Amino acid sequence: MLAITRVFENEPRQACWLILLSAILDSLDGKIARLTHSESPFGINYDSLSDLVAFGVAPAALMFNVLSDEGGVKIASGVTTLYTICGALRLARFNVQRTREEKKAFTGLPIPAAAGTAVAAFLVYHRLDPISNVPAKVLPFLIVVLSCLMVSKVPYPSLKNVDVEHRQPFDYLVSIIVALCIILALWQFLDWLLLLGFVAYVTYGLGRAIYGIAHRRPFVRETALSEHEDEPHEPLPLER
Repeated sequence: MLAITRVFENEPRQACWLILLSAILDSLDGKIARLTHSESPFGINYDSLSDLVAFGVAPAALMFNVLSDEGGVKIASGVTTLYTICGALRLARFNVQRTREEKKAFTGLPIPAAAGTAVAAFLVYHRLDPISNVPAKVLPFLIVVLSCLMVSKVPYPSLKNVDVEHRQPFDYLVSIIVALCIILALWQFLDWLLLLGFVAYVTYGLGRAIYGIAHRRPFVRETALSEHEDEPHEPLPLER
């Protein structure tokens, strides 16, 4: 809600950092609930409602503010409404599948990753806007792509389930130091680093899905034909 008010007060960069802060808190709430033995169905549903505001409505308000300023109010209304609806559908599906299909991997792009990509793209746009108007033309397409990926069946790895319990404390220390050194050395390019990281995650899942389809479909087709070539023809389910 603070991010949304920052958008209304024409402080979009502050809104971006508040949304990213929400993503950090979202990665910790489950661990805190398990640590304090306070997991409950109420928390599961409340978490999704909070995610819809932080990663659905807030980024949509941010993008509407940008795109409407560029003169395309109808386009801004259309793409941001699409993004919010797809985000709500994504969270509803997650609540249904979280104990089965989405226990170790996500079906479709997680809404925090979609929001992070949109926010990082805005930060880069804010940097390049005085130089070029190209980023403003790319943003609507980016929002549509993120919306479609959220409701797709593209599998994405769950970073929350990375096994860290068996790692040594020394490993944590080295990882934290290396990460901080990289961030401090490239602080002035932090927006680019964020965009690179989120885009890498988005394209990783999409690339794996395309690779899987390209390599599995011929095999499945050949197997189906070989199993039925010596038998009387019976319509396959697809033919029915």
